[in-house]
Amino acid sequence: MRNFKKTILTAAALLAGSTAAYAQSGLNDLQIAHSAYTADVIDINYAKIALGKTHNPEVKRFAQLMIQDHTAVNEGAGALLKKLGVSAQDNAFSQALNKGAEAENAKLRSLSGRAFDREYARNELAYHKQVNSIVGDTWIPAVQNAEVKEFLAQALVTFRVHEEHAGHMVAALR
Repeated sequence: MRNFKKTILTAAALLAGSTAAYAQSGLNDLQIAHSAYTADVIDINYAKIALGKTHNPEVKRFAQLMIQDHTAVNEGAGALLKKLGVSAQDNAFSQALNKGAEAENAKLRSLSGRAFDREYARNELAYHKQVNSIVGDTWIPAVQNAEVKEFLAQALVTFRVHEEHAGHMVAALR
């Protein structure tokens, strides 16, 4: 997880230099859309691992919710991009997210039982905190298209609920 967090933070710095102004000159709307899509797919994949490994009903419910909500967001984003007649653009930030996820996927696959549940919950909390910060503090201010901006803002509401839920899960698994 330490490497994953480092990758996320490094990618975030690469993306935004911690300022919306840099993000506006760094990534365009279509690159931001691809990065958001990538972040959702990563979380869906974490949830699929959880469903295959956990016996904890709360962890299982959370994983099912991650698959449901992140799939719905990606479908909505795809529909919006189609409506706008554009395609998301791969970029260095999306690639950094995927690279960081590889290490966490391997770690999750190597664990079982309570150790798995704790790591999954801890990772979900950390991941949502990082992604929510990037979406809220960098991407939403940087996006130029009003429909894409509104879509991200609506998705962020859901993702903040995920972060809160993950925090409760972490506390319960101590």
